[in-house]
Amino acid sequence: MSNALRIARGRFGRVALLDMDRPLVRHAHPHCHVLLKVEGADTQFSVRDRLVPLTDESAVLINAWEPHAYAHDQTRQKTVILALYIEPQWLGHFRPNWAASHAPNFFASNVGSITPGIRTRTRTLAEAMVQEPNSAEVHEVLLGELMIAVIERFADWRAVPNSIRDLASRHMLDFRIRKAIDRMKAAPGEIADLDRLAIDVGLSRAHFFRLFETSMGVTPRVFLNVQRLERAVAAVADGTESFAAISDQLGFSVPAHFSRFFHDHAGSSPSIFRSVTRLSTQDFETPR
Repeated sequence: MSNALRIARGRFGRVALLDMDRPLVRHAHPHCHVLLKVEGADTQFSVRDRLVPLTDESAVLINAWEPHAYAHDQTRQKTVILALYIEPQWLGHFRPNWAASHAPNFFASNVGSITPGIRTRTRTLAEAMVQEPNSAEVHEVLLGELMIAVIERFADWRAVPNSIRDLASRHMLDFRIRKAIDRMKAAPGEIADLDRLAIDVGLSRAHFFRLFETSMGVTPRVFLNVQRLERAVAAVADGTESFAAISDQLGFSVPAHFSRFFHDHAGSSPSIFRSVTRLSTQDFETPR
């Protein structure tokens, strides 16, 4: 069964060291998302409608809100994957326009050939997370070095716009779609029927689904599941609430459905996710 070996969370977003031997469902993230192989079998991800390899020689690069799934080959052995979910604001501390890493096409390609330096930094960060799980400042420094190498290698960041006009134009949404997004973000556990949500914001079901996906790049269901997952990750990692209580808050009819949802999206059971997150005695949020 796939599970987390280590989880780190902080102002940079989230880093997960995952031991994978089962598929993940089609999902998305609001973060710049990088997948690097640490050890084990070569494997692959489905990004939009294309299979891309994750190997000793290649990284998988996924833009914010880009639908993807882990396409595990059942004939292969497990793969240890370093999964990076990186907040744009944190990247902006390195270079101002890296804060636009949440924009579409920040990575021009979903797969890229890694350098020996990236491979070494990947292994170094993974080993530090395992051997020194509470060395928060060390981990953040290593993550910063890795992300600088990844962006310098794979992103045409010099072409990312700094113009306020250009950045503002990316966020012009139909007011009805904005209303639906606001409701999903505010209380994802209360959205039980997307058809009802479409009516509530003043659109037919077909128009709502078409306009939402055109605007956001993902379906309303994927977007809603992202909101539920991010709430679930925070509650599982930081809180003391029972998984049954978290399940109820997020709108699952029974806790088993929540556990399956969490495993299928995060690559780990909630109980192991919580236990490995707590191996770190402090957050990665110490300002420097």
